Amino acid sequence: MVAAEETGSERRGWGATRSWVEKGLAEAEHIEDVARLRGGWTSEMRGLTICGPDGRRSLVLRSFVKPFFVRHAEGLLTREAAVLRLLGGTDVPAATLVAVDATAEYCDHPSLLMSLLPGTVRLGDQGADRRAELLARQLLRIHRLPASPEARPRVYQAWTSPTRVSPPEDTARPELWQRAVDVIRQEPPPHQACFLHRDFHPGNVLFTGDGDSLRISGVVDWVETSWGPADLDVAHCSTALALLHGVTAGMRFADSYVAAGGTLAEDRAAHLYWRVLDALAFAPDAEKVAVPWREVGRADLTPLLLTRRLEEYLQALFARYS
Repeated sequence: MVAAEETGSERRGWGATRSWVEKGLAEAEHIEDVARLRGGWTSEMRGLTICGPDGRRSLVLRSFVKPFFVRHAEGLLTREAAVLRLLGGTDVPAATLVAVDATAEYCDHPSLLMSLLPGTVRLGDQGADRRAELLARQLLRIHRLPASPEARPRVYQAWTSPTRVSPPEDTARPELWQRAVDVIRQEPPPHQACFLHRDFHPGNVLFTGDGDSLRISGVVDWVETSWGPADLDVAHCSTALALLHGVTAGMRFADSYVAAGGTLAEDRAAHLYWRVLDALAFAPDAEKVAVPWREVGRADLTPLLLTRRLEEYLQALFARYS
């Protein structure tokens, strides 16, 4: 996330939310500064500087303002709050939950307040291979999180279906898209379920350091946390890497995950199903994720480039796994 000064219009409509935050602060603490955080898509994110007798501390406020996410906010924010509580006792670098108002009982919009994690999102091509290795190791640690039947998150949900796929209107490869859609017409393959982040990609991971000192300092955005196949999380990060850095990066990630000790579907058709299912959810041009990526510096990610990379990635998946 990147901080940006709020405009007057952006400050309107959050007076009740600010009061809710302030009522939860320690005695003599107050909000000293507010900055909008860029780089998100589903939520309006603010960085809050809290000042008090013991000095300053930083918090992050997530608020759902778009109608679709407001409608689903109770489930999304309640899930994220529960996951943050669970992760507090693990080695996964996640934020600490401070407070949540999932139904906007007190706030202007459904909101969640949490600690600020160190580090920055890094989406540049330079150093992408090394970051991908760290991403694979981190994802494996998430998949290995223990969860009793009572504490497990919801079963995963597919983000597209054969009837919802939108191929690019001017594609020169309609047969490729039809072939991909035919893959997901099948029933989901049998799988061994585990703990999934479900939206794990470079835009939701924070890094500190450089070179040999490069480290993952935080994993954010746990609203979609699910229970399902490791292949699906690997597929999602793979698609994102293909869009960000090219097809080779996207194809290599599953190998990095296995090299780190992870286990994926042995049946090639099963693995292909999960990879294609995720890739098609980005169609026709991945503009939804490209908007926040461009906000943090990837201005080169035009719809035309993303469409080409998505098609090339689908072709590479068929070449390797079919």
